[in-house]
Amino acid sequence: MKAICLSKFGSPDLLKLTDVQEPEPQTNEVRIKLYAAGVNPVDTYIRSGNYAAFKPNLPYIPGLDGAGVIDKLGPGVTAFNKGDRVFVTSSLANAQNGTYAEKTVRHVKFVRRLPQFVSFSEGATLGSPASTAYHALFDKAKLNAGETILVHGASGSVGLLAVQLAKRAGAKVIGTAGSMDGINQVEQAGADLVLNHHDPSYLDNIQNVNLVIEMLANVNLIKDIGILKKFGRIVIIGNRGSLDFNPRLIISKDITLTGMSLWNVPDKQYQHNLDAIATLLDQKKLIPKVGTVLPLAEAAKAQQQALAHSLGKVVLKILNKK
Repeated sequence: MKAICLSKFGSPDLLKLTDVQEPEPQTNEVRIKLYAAGVNPVDTYIRSGNYAAFKPNLPYIPGLDGAGVIDKLGPGVTAFNKGDRVFVTSSLANAQNGTYAEKTVRHVKFVRRLPQFVSFSEGATLGSPASTAYHALFDKAKLNAGETILVHGASGSVGLLAVQLAKRAGAKVIGTAGSMDGINQVEQAGADLVLNHHDPSYLDNIQNVNLVIEMLANVNLIKDIGILKKFGRIVIIGNRGSLDFNPRLIISKDITLTGMSLWNVPDKQYQHNLDAIATLLDQKKLIPKVGTVLPLAEAAKAQQQALAHSLGKVVLKILNKK
């Protein structure tokens, strides 16, 4: 089968389309014929070899998320059948055999059914981004109906899903984006108010926010603290640099500041969250947003775009099917 392989850590050009042997599912695993793979910023960190949470053995097939059709069952699998349409994600413990390939294997706990009305490209956007958004909102922040939430950086794959989930939970949702296309997408996702975060005064009239979901803490954290009401919460999902600030800003408002990593979610909670995401998807209450779509051979370009604040989710199209 064809797959993108990494034989040496480093730059994107090291991602090569290669012929490799098809993987075989082991106990409680299924093999999936993939039609699309999601590209996450974390894929680029892993490729560099400098990601502290996970350094795979080489050669390595990247990719955590994807969607396709089950074509083989491993021993002990009873919950799925050959031919089932599914979307998949992964923990780092199961990430060695990635989704930048025509086929992958996954433990059934990281596999959920994909409704017929959801395309494979849409399904490939779900796994890690939807799990991240759900965990941040409901496990870490304990979002309540009626609260006001700001999603800081709402036009990316995690942000658009967070807007939808928060709105479904009964929150008033403010989102930010950096372009007219991004603003339009955040509005379509259901935000009550969308701000252009390139406007220097975009937060001047925003106060008494209960919760901020933060995608770029090194740039925005001090601004987040300023708009929060007393006892407000911040959940940091993303950060790309250091920050010098006075912790008294947090003390004075009694703010709860929390970081999160999807890799630290307890297994039982991860499964619960995936079940909740699959249910919302089936009920048409969660709408995946596909951004740029590129062929599998252009994985290097896809990873570069995933770091460039792309709208929606960057997807690799693997086999020619919707």
